[in-house]
Amino acid sequence: MDERDEPVEYRQTRYKAPDGATEVLLIRHGASAPARADAPFPMVDGQGDPELAPEGREQAEQVGERLGGEKFDALYVTTLRRTHETAAPLARRLGMEPVVEPGLREVHLGEWEGGAFRRKVGENDATAQRMFAEERWDVIPGAENSEAFAARVEEALTRLAAAHAGGRIAVFSHGGVIAQALAAATGSRPFAFLAPDNGSISRLVRLGGLAQIRGFNDVSHLDWSAPAPLT
Repeated sequence: MDERDEPVEYRQTRYKAPDGATEVLLIRHGASAPARADAPFPMVDGQGDPELAPEGREQAEQVGERLGGEKFDALYVTTLRRTHETAAPLARRLGMEPVVEPGLREVHLGEWEGGAFRRKVGENDATAQRMFAEERWDVIPGAENSEAFAARVEEALTRLAAAHAGGRIAVFSHGGVIAQALAAATGSRPFAFLAPDNGSISRLVRLGGLAQIRGFNDVSHLDWSAPAPLT
């Protein structure tokens, strides 16, 4: 048989992002300090601003170890210190200064800011049950409108992706923000990706208004994610 008569083969290949697309790593901050009714969190622009708990600082170090050999065009944090503290180990390893992006701060929880949200959820409060059932943050009195929250997250991610077209960025953000970004990428229910674990890494590829999920809630770098030894 002549070589020209050989059948053409089309093999499967590894995923390749479209030209000009931006890879966005969405990293949830490490575990923050526990909420206590007698010691509300300090506030920044009306939002609770707890520091990282000791286990959260360890998670931040593990994120830094996991990503320390990677190349990023920029690191982003929000206005809340738990993202700054989580990004710090990676920033030190890479010699980079994180940039503050207010548009990716956590959803505003209205009257449940300062730690009350955790208490209400922990006590299985009726309004908390309704919030989860309806998948709307603004069921909480005074909370940010759900559509407005979705719009600001989308605007911020679109803008950052455009600023780093063809590159790669790491965004240290919050559980509600990451869940919203992934829900928008898939057209799923608003709370379908709630809540990623503290210190987890999720991956988006964005090009204009289009987004693809390339990973969700990767915790393989965290000590507690290792399988327990057989006994």
